[in-house]
Amino acid sequence: MVSEFIRDVIARRIAGDIVWSEEPGIAMKKWRELFKASQVEVAKYMMVAPSVISDYEKGRRVPGSRFIKRFVEGLLRLDEERGWNIVRELARSMNLNVEAIIDMLEYEEGVGIDDVITAVKGIPLSTEIPDRKIYGYTVLDSLAAIETMTGNEFQFIMGMTTERALIFTRVSTGRSPMVAVRVAPLKPAMVIVHGPRRRVDVLALRLADKERIPYVVSLHKSVDDIIKSLRSLAPLRR
Repeated sequence: MVSEFIRDVIARRIAGDIVWSEEPGIAMKKWRELFKASQVEVAKYMMVAPSVISDYEKGRRVPGSRFIKRFVEGLLRLDEERGWNIVRELARSMNLNVEAIIDMLEYEEGVGIDDVITAVKGIPLSTEIPDRKIYGYTVLDSLAAIETMTGNEFQFIMGMTTERALIFTRVSTGRSPMVAVRVAPLKPAMVIVHGPRRRVDVLALRLADKERIPYVVSLHKSVDDIIKSLRSLAPLRR
């Protein structure tokens, strides 16, 4: 499984490369071949004749933004049927951790930390909740993050600013996420955990207070609910 965030980043990178190219048809052919797809296969997903793909690749037609979007979507759908092999390879080349990153967005404007807590149905466990703005969030699979993420990748998940919320899912006691944050060179503005089935580990709370990072437990039923709520807070940009 590949997250919506990963698919979106890859799709935008491919589309941008085609649009920016002085020979968009050649760029289309390059990506089609990188995805090991024939003109017939791509045409099938786009519901056009193979000759249409050929015309664009040979420069007989100039693709518009809608056609390029459909073209990229066709490549991704084909790769999905094959097990996301190419997308995973591209993600790794871009330092995107396919297993760990579930979603990641930047807010157009800062959002109050209290609004974030409300959105995730959060219970603050820190002794102090500062009055500050949150400018983005990253949702992580905690087990995959701890097992597979390198130091460089941890810096990537901070996005454009460290003034963001890190949301760790599949959490048992909450200790491991705070240990990871404790040793990381960059610190988030707040940590949210989802999934503790019993009392949060006391060490996690001590580390959060020591780092002066608000620590919140989300009571949302699912990760999808968390993401939906966070997306609804303000106009977003990727």
